[in-house]
Amino acid sequence: MTVQVKQLHTENATSRNGLLSEDSFVMALLSFLEKRCLEKLQLHFDGKHGTETVRLPQPTQKDRSPLATFFRTYELTDDESILFLTVLVPHIIPGFFDALVHRFLPTGGEFPEFGGVKGQNHRGTLPTGETALFILAGMHPEVRMSFLHLFDEDQFLFKHKILSIQPVASEPRMSGRLVMEKEFVEVFTTGKVPLPKLSMDFPAEHIVTELEWSDLVLSPSTMDQIREIEHWINHHETLMVEWEMYRKLKPGYRALFYGPPGTGKTLTAMLLGKYTGRDVFRIDLSMVVSKYIGETEKNLASLFERAEHKNWILFFDEADAIFGKRTGVRDAHDKYANQEVSYLLQRIESHSGLSILASNFKNNIDQAFMRRFNSIIYFPVPGYEERLMLWQKSFPARAPLAPDITFNSLAVSYELTGAQIMNIVQYTCLQSLSRNGDIITKTHIEAGIRRENTKEGK
Repeated sequence: MTVQVKQLHTENATSRNGLLSEDSFVMALLSFLEKRCLEKLQLHFDGKHGTETVRLPQPTQKDRSPLATFFRTYELTDDESILFLTVLVPHIIPGFFDALVHRFLPTGGEFPEFGGVKGQNHRGTLPTGETALFILAGMHPEVRMSFLHLFDEDQFLFKHKILSIQPVASEPRMSGRLVMEKEFVEVFTTGKVPLPKLSMDFPAEHIVTELEWSDLVLSPSTMDQIREIEHWINHHETLMVEWEMYRKLKPGYRALFYGPPGTGKTLTAMLLGKYTGRDVFRIDLSMVVSKYIGETEKNLASLFERAEHKNWILFFDEADAIFGKRTGVRDAHDKYANQEVSYLLQRIESHSGLSILASNFKNNIDQAFMRRFNSIIYFPVPGYEERLMLWQKSFPARAPLAPDITFNSLAVSYELTGAQIMNIVQYTCLQSLSRNGDIITKTHIEAGIRRENTKEGK
């Protein structure tokens, strides 16, 4: 079962009360953590064992907040819950740990056993692995060692990238700060499902469309292949988990869309996302590719790490810029350029989601990668029937078309892509509006067609 941030969002969770939409459960969780902390602190400082049995609270069925949904769905153990809450609580109560420790050290002083670090701006204690170990096991060496497995990469909270422990050079691993993935922090504390913004740290843009499948005009054979991808999105978890095909199949799905510009590749990716409830991110390759050795791999590693277990669709437009053919090694630059492609082949193949690469020419993609695609789909220049449908769908109903304009003759006479036809429609409609809604004539449309041909060098 994959943990998805989107699955935790509920209509009742708003930006003001996403976490606190059911105060009793939240307060019960915080009380549970507080009592477990105090129990270990009292044992450490006073040598006294707590007599009260502290049980993990359970959410009621009425509580539909993201936090309640998470606990109800994934049934964390008490130990996992303590680890989870230890990392989440500073985002809610900044001085939570400091206030508890102050009860036993009212005049201050060093307390290295508790771990924790100070942030650049955050003035409270931020938990490290040592903090979680203290709350779980106190200072008993054997008991502490028995809890170290909770921090392994194959454990639930780390496997699904909910938590991570920051690496520290030449120091004990548990002294690394425990961090919760930003998207999970947002959904647990605000109820929102945040999406990262295009930046140097995240070189991808969230893309959406208001169009429907009925607006997309593709040949029947191309559309059939697109439906196969839709089937994978809808059923891959059942196939991999319930039917146990994870033993035989690689994770994820890789598709190549190729064909001339303006034939519907980007729109198809957006519609796949829209109709399957997936967010689509178009990768800005100009921000990914770096002239500095190793930086391209670093940029891509960061991108794939953010995308893992999010069910995003990654759309690499003009993919041949980075997934192109490897060259003969003539110098160090060629060597590292080939390493970048090799890294991408490995990384995209291990990605668990849907990756779509778009290119104008199939032959531009490295042949070593071709066999790794689950589907290779050609988007041809529209034929007569597709062009006729595009002309019919593109003009707005209120556009004042001259009676002698027939879409059939336009479809027969001009070989144009969908993007070109939309450009022509926009041009002629704006010309009409600039003349106070004058009739659009065949002459106006032909002028628009000439503009498009000029752009293509025809």
